Amino acid sequence: MNVTTIADLSPSERSAFFERDAGIDAVRGDVRDIIDRVRTEGDVAVRQFSREFDGVEVGNIDVTDQAERAYTEIDTETRAAIEHAAANIREFHERQRPADWRESFDGRELGRRYRPLERVGVYAPGGTAAYPSSALMGVIPAKVAGVEHVAVATPPAEPINPVTLAAIHVAGADAVYQVGGAQAIGALAYGTETVTAAQKVVGPGNKWVTAAKAAVRGDVEIDFLAGPSEGLVLADETADATTVASDLVAQAEHDPNSSVVAVTDDASLAAEIATEADRQAGERDRSETIRAALTNDASGVLLARSMSEAVLFAEEYAAEHLSIQAADDEALLDRIDSAGSVFLGPFTPIAAGDYASGTNHVLPTNGGAKRFGGLSVDTFMRSTTVQRLSEDALAELTETITTLAEAEGLDAHAESVRVRFSDES
Repeated sequence: MNVTTIADLSPSERSAFFERDAGIDAVRGDVRDIIDRVRTEGDVAVRQFSREFDGVEVGNIDVTDQAERAYTEIDTETRAAIEHAAANIREFHERQRPADWRESFDGRELGRRYRPLERVGVYAPGGTAAYPSSALMGVIPAKVAGVEHVAVATPPAEPINPVTLAAIHVAGADAVYQVGGAQAIGALAYGTETVTAAQKVVGPGNKWVTAAKAAVRGDVEIDFLAGPSEGLVLADETADATTVASDLVAQAEHDPNSSVVAVTDDASLAAEIATEADRQAGERDRSETIRAALTNDASGVLLARSMSEAVLFAEEYAAEHLSIQAADDEALLDRIDSAGSVFLGPFTPIAAGDYASGTNHVLPTNGGAKRFGGLSVDTFMRSTTVQRLSEDALAELTETITTLAEAEGLDAHAESVRVRFSDES
């Protein structure tokens, strides 16, 4: 990795850090064609695309029974790890369940109630790496919210990764489909002879999946459009270079286009982080992917003139994962509003949130943390406001309502209030 001073970044270098995108523009047209085929041809198109893109002849698209068997067939240690992670994720998300409420405001009884969606589709990625953790992160908050039917789509394989299937089962999914890519999103959005159409589709994926979510948005709800993984570490002179580098390398492991950044005001630490990241990259199984991510234009070790400048950079960057490894991490956190998930202290690796601490790892990328948060129980719920007015409360509001209604030229609105106090009424 290279060390660059923030003040010396050129406009093009800055844009590489702050204008990250999911790379979906190049595939939008092909994705639209895939979705149209799935929408009109159903299972036939799903099987054809599985053959073409995944090299798999799919028989049964529904593999719910395979998930049940996988749970019993995987080794005891892996099963225990899945269950431990699932328990922590469930416990954290149960704290998010909103409560209905109703209160009186001078005769205006007002309230809000919450109800879950009925049908949700979760995408659990496959491909170059299996992601059982993404199944847990997508399904568990939906079930905690009370969603009646949660279906998971995961890419076909011979065989499908049994750990992913077991995780889907532990999470409590109601149906499992072996279909991946854009065709999976199309099937979840519009349904096929086998796949039940969802009201909302969530979950991370590659640019084909992300482009497909963009294409179906409007016909169904989605969580958000996510790009390659991101990790930013804020570090002061007390941070350990080996620990900081390990977080960068871990996030680089996901994708050659991952963006991994360390920002510090300590020049010697910056140099040590860069050296250590390069060393660790060579020791990992996915070293080629890691090295590509560490050296892309959106990654690097940045030297700030002060921690205040480092904080300003982190806030503008709005990282998916933000690690703060500094003597006064809480003070730095108080100055940052935009981050998908924050990891405080040297013993809180980003990988803890990826797997088992309990927080959700489906998070906004590409600066999305400036506008919204990650996957949660709220993602799977809708709210309804409720009100009851007494006669006196309506009387007190009558002049305000009728004046505003007539100002908008909506006479019937005004009359719907007046009629309640007329002799006929």
